[in-house]
Amino acid sequence: MPDDRTLGVAIKAAAVLFVTVLTAAASQASVPVWFSPVPFTLQPVVVLLGGAVLGPWLGAASQFLYLAAGLAGLPVFAAAPALPQGPARLIGPTGGYLMSYPIAAFVSGWLAARGFDRRYLTSVLSMTAGLAVVFACGVSWLATFMPAGNRLGGALAAGAYPFLLADLAKICVAAAVLPTLWRATGLGRRG
Repeated sequence: MPDDRTLGVAIKAAAVLFVTVLTAAASQASVPVWFSPVPFTLQPVVVLLGGAVLGPWLGAASQFLYLAAGLAGLPVFAAAPALPQGPARLIGPTGGYLMSYPIAAFVSGWLAARGFDRRYLTSVLSMTAGLAVVFACGVSWLATFMPAGNRLGGALAAGAYPFLLADLAKICVAAAVLPTLWRATGLGRRG
């Protein structure tokens, strides 16, 4: 019979794997758009919610595992006609978004570990901070693929403006999950 510590480690590992799989599943719920190499997906909200539930280190670990699966060639990234699954995706136009996921999960988890996940508005703030990381990294990276002379403007038009309202709406829905979950279960996550 495993001791409490071994069981705790196993539960944490299973939770990290679960969020990794959820991130991969969320990438499959993607809608390509004609004006951008960046598709609409559910990934950012899963990354942020996963970070908030797991905490900063485990949240980041779940996203590093997700990226490792993608680097290994597993079909975990959103479908894209221009780039195949695998390492090329991380150096392609959407690579900045993908590489930001561990940092975004960490930020959302760090704030949640400090109690931001206990109330709706602060939960929205913690996830918005994580989303800001996703957009900052994603748009910065995408700008390198835009025509010279309008790199930042082009990247914002193709990779931020069309997605901001939808992502903020998803955060507003997801932010209600944590306070409700902690109240309903009486559990509450510890750092």
